[in-house]
Amino acid sequence: MFEPEKFHVIETLHDGTTVEIRAQKPEDREAILAEVQHASADTLYHRFFAVKRSFSEKEQHFFFDVDFVNHVVLIAVAKSNGQPRIVGGSRFVVTEPGNAEVAFSVVDDYQHHGLGAVLMHHIAAIAREAGIKELVAEVLADNASMLAVFEHSGLVTSTRREGTTIHVTMRFPQA
Repeated sequence: MFEPEKFHVIETLHDGTTVEIRAQKPEDREAILAEVQHASADTLYHRFFAVKRSFSEKEQHFFFDVDFVNHVVLIAVAKSNGQPRIVGGSRFVVTEPGNAEVAFSVVDDYQHHGLGAVLMHHIAAIAREAGIKELVAEVLADNASMLAVFEHSGLVTSTRREGTTIHVTMRFPQA
């Protein structure tokens, strides 16, 4: 049986950097919260639709207490000055049977190196294994990098603009 909470692979990005893609663990909380403090306003705005550097107890529960059934989170870990550093993450949350919302975040200095595409590949594979037929995302219209990740995901993708937001729907091709 596939167990997403034990997921672990090593990937190489476009610039030759290797990253470990693995399931988020409870002990990652402090490192993730620390990365939020160092993220640019632009990165935070694209992820949360606001420059958000702190989270309520309820929000922290949502982001960190995942069940790996209805809420799956993968993180990307790279070596920075010889120390592990969380440089990105992806998640899906089941919204109804067969459907899930997906979201991503990549730290500033790892953007535009292919990490979003790598995370998309793995979170989509886990979603498919879990019986998800459709992934949806809300993306700010000026977030061209994230829109490109979805467009090149290999999934059947459609978009609908709603003001400054693009609603993206991605369906797995029928086998």
